[in-house]
Amino acid sequence: MAQQLSAKEPTAEQIAEQKIYKQMGVTDDEYAKICGFLGRNPNYVEIGVFSVMWSEHCSYKNSKPVLRKFPTTGPRVLMGPGEGAGIVDIGDNQAVVFKIESHNHPSAIEPYQGAATGVGGIIRDIFSMGARPVALLNSLRFGKLQNDRVKYLFEHVVSGIAGYGNCIGIPTVGGEVMFDESYEGNPLVNAMCVGLIDHDKIQRGVAKGVGNPVFYVGPATGRDGIHGATFASEELTAESEAKRPAVQVGDPFMEKLVLEACLELIDSGIVLGIQDMGAAGLTCSSAEMASKAGNGMELYLDEVPQREDGMTAYEMMLSESQERMLFVVEPHHEAQAKGIFERWGLHCAKVGKVTDDGRLRLIHHGEVVGDMPVGALVDECPVYNKPSAVPAYYEANASIDTTRYPEVTELTDALKAVLASPTVASKEWVYNQYDYMVRTDTAVRPGSDAAVVTIRGTRKGLAMTTDCNGRYVYLDPEVGGRIAVSEAARNVVCSGAEPLAITDNLNFGSPEKPDIFWQLEKATDGMAEACRVLEAPVIGGNVSLYNENAKGAIYPTPVIGMVGLVHDIDHITTQAFKNEGDIIILLGETKAELGGSEFQYVLHGVTEGRPPELDLAVEKRLQGAVLRAIQEGLVASAHDLSEGGLAAALAESCISGHLGAQVAVTTELRADFALFSESQSRILLTAAPDKADALKQWIASQGVPYQEIGTVTGAELKIAVNGEQRIQSAVSELEKVWKDAIPCLMA
Repeated sequence: MAQQLSAKEPTAEQIAEQKIYKQMGVTDDEYAKICGFLGRNPNYVEIGVFSVMWSEHCSYKNSKPVLRKFPTTGPRVLMGPGEGAGIVDIGDNQAVVFKIESHNHPSAIEPYQGAATGVGGIIRDIFSMGARPVALLNSLRFGKLQNDRVKYLFEHVVSGIAGYGNCIGIPTVGGEVMFDESYEGNPLVNAMCVGLIDHDKIQRGVAKGVGNPVFYVGPATGRDGIHGATFASEELTAESEAKRPAVQVGDPFMEKLVLEACLELIDSGIVLGIQDMGAAGLTCSSAEMASKAGNGMELYLDEVPQREDGMTAYEMMLSESQERMLFVVEPHHEAQAKGIFERWGLHCAKVGKVTDDGRLRLIHHGEVVGDMPVGALVDECPVYNKPSAVPAYYEANASIDTTRYPEVTELTDALKAVLASPTVASKEWVYNQYDYMVRTDTAVRPGSDAAVVTIRGTRKGLAMTTDCNGRYVYLDPEVGGRIAVSEAARNVVCSGAEPLAITDNLNFGSPEKPDIFWQLEKATDGMAEACRVLEAPVIGGNVSLYNENAKGAIYPTPVIGMVGLVHDIDHITTQAFKNEGDIIILLGETKAELGGSEFQYVLHGVTEGRPPELDLAVEKRLQGAVLRAIQEGLVASAHDLSEGGLAAALAESCISGHLGAQVAVTTELRADFALFSESQSRILLTAAPDKADALKQWIASQGVPYQEIGTVTGAELKIAVNGEQRIQSAVSELEKVWKDAIPCLMA
């Protein structure tokens, strides 16, 4: 029987009688199940441990049914979901390791540390697999920048990401930022890390070998981050500010030492299992490592390095202090392991041992203060099939005609308005705060369709991107989910890479609400279908639910992190126009599709209707044709058409290349629809004049519709529609509008 030691903590009887467990997010039914697993009432330590292990953040109890839809295997997949990160083979005994995770709630309360520790946590997920991190990306969502609180959150989140990444020396090479009132009060801060590993260095978080010692390495444990996992599994409220202590504090210099020491330890070949102490800290790492090995674990909490006096077992088990790792070696390797960490100036403490009884047993001051079945904590957590219902707004949007708006005739002004929208505008204000060139492997910097990092000692590279349009997913979750995956793949292809796999971050509102759970179901349906057709399996990810504010849920935002393989660095392609005289070719069909578009939002002030349609077979043909054309050397530049449609894509390619363009579009559509529609499966290519015919013949042979629309020339962007000049502006003028938008709002 576990003992109750602290007079400050309620007894097992008080927990039951006063239903104290409800304060930890445990329901009556869940409490009854816990009592059944234990054969008695849990004490305060045990109910704390169960509450975090059974939280949505750790157990995925509300999302497991939908996550099972994802394809997770493929010929290149070496490790799928279930470990710290997924791993994909890239040939030559090398693999790429990547994952994305959220730190939304902490960032809403304490934006600098919330964002910084999100970066630190995702880095640990990568090097705990044995991989060296080579790049960071992020995906951010905020309310409108006219709001002072939003400006504060935006400024400090970006500063936190920059502060951690720059100090640890890993380049932040890409990402995306979108602004919309739906994210007011509940920003999204999703961090992604990409690493490289040799096949024989791959690690797993397993506690192997009965009797083997369990070691803790990293800084001492403090009271920061206690109940961080449960905090991330509930809605933000006016009282959430009081939970500021739940936000951890990061130290990137310490993490750099831990990273290098752990990689040296892994290189030594003595590690049997290693895992970072992320969400739920020591609780999650110990329980999961024991569970994956089919073993138990005994922890001696007096041996846990402690930053503060008088810490209780409850506080030590639930703390989410940063930069900490747990690992297992055989007893005769103990001195070697300690020696490695001593060389890096790190304390390595033996805090437990692997047992054969399937229990997580906690010993503090000579007493057993917790004794729980590992299976109950990890494998037997409840799984809920939440009720789902079609939202009224979705049905109402079906009848909305998004072509009913009065025609916008001043299209140069319209283009400038779209370019000045913070979602479309230059993100230099953001990424200029990041060190994106550290390690000197960054071949394509932030600002193109995808970032590209070269792989030292080879001619290969990795293209990487994060993508999602929450407006599309809101208007039609299934179509929006398909678009999110497809656009990520399109961006990777436009950079000259073969899409490999995805990691996803499912950011949604409360699953307790049937209409929100319906969004989650439908979005994952669309994502799963796109992953299957585009042959991009899901190798890991994160679910962040309960993202709500006073006005309701955020837009459903299933962020896609995708990595692709550049087979030869000669294939690296960017969106920038390259040379005067190059031929501009538009691939794909343009339809009158304004639902969820930036044009609709900026010019008409609404987000309504249905998003653009997407035919996955058409998308696959397009991507295959473009990638092959790039690999054959036929393409000078490639740019995916997304927010802002054709007009914005042309402007971005002109600005990036410091060149103008003379464009003539022939269409049956209204000019404003033709230039600002966000129809899917469209890519803007340029080719040198002597290669344009070969490119067009290849594209036509693949059944991809195209139109030659102009040439790269001069210093102006001129766009005619059906023979009439509709947009004309100096590229320098467009660039100023595009670059000044965010700095002016932040001034």
